[in-house]
Amino acid sequence: MRTDIHSINEHSGYQELTEGLMMFAGGTSKYFHTGEWRTNTPVFHEDLCKQCLLCAPVCPDSCIPVKEGRRAAFDLDHCKGCGICANVCPFQAIEMKEGL
Repeated sequence: MRTDIHSINEHSGYQELTEGLMMFAGGTSKYFHTGEWRTNTPVFHEDLCKQCLLCAPVCPDSCIPVKEGRRAAFDLDHCKGCGICANVCPFQAIEMKEGL
């Protein structure tokens, strides 16, 4: 059974899911709120941020949107709390906190 991922949403019944939950299209994580998986949450300290934008391209889930050349707040619906953004920030503008 092959199901187009665009037809599956959070309210789909189990009958609509593919066997083994296989995905047949790329970029499907935006359809699911995977942020609830995280154990650590990034906290953005805007006052420390110099808008170098080093954090945005390293985020594996594209959870740091950039609008008009400035980073915006985290997309916590999809952030898994990996901490890569905090590790690359030279200004300590991103802090990882347990929980939240």
